[in-house]
Amino acid sequence: MFLAMNRFTVPVENAAEFEEMWLARESHLHQMPGFVEFHMLKGPEEDGSRLYASHTVWESEDAFRAWTTSEQFRASHARAGETRKLYSGSPRFEGFSSIQRKGREG
Repeated sequence: MFLAMNRFTVPVENAAEFEEMWLARESHLHQMPGFVEFHMLKGPEEDGSRLYASHTVWESEDAFRAWTTSEQFRASHARAGETRKLYSGSPRFEGFSSIQRKGREG
């Protein structure tokens, strides 16, 4: 399993528009082999900014890498340049390979 996250620092005055943009965004993730799930996470507010993280779960890092070079990726990110004004700096990417997984079953 591979988890891919992008963290965004959003000025509080842009938070509502940032959330609306993500909620209305057309996603093509479901079309990709190896895609498991997506979450847009809203974090704490500090010093006039709010932290957000997009979080995708993939069956493997290879499946994630295939997404980043796909037509679906390009379509999903076609308007990214128009929305940069909503957050500070660049999104911070973090990728994680799972070394252990536990569910409710124990």
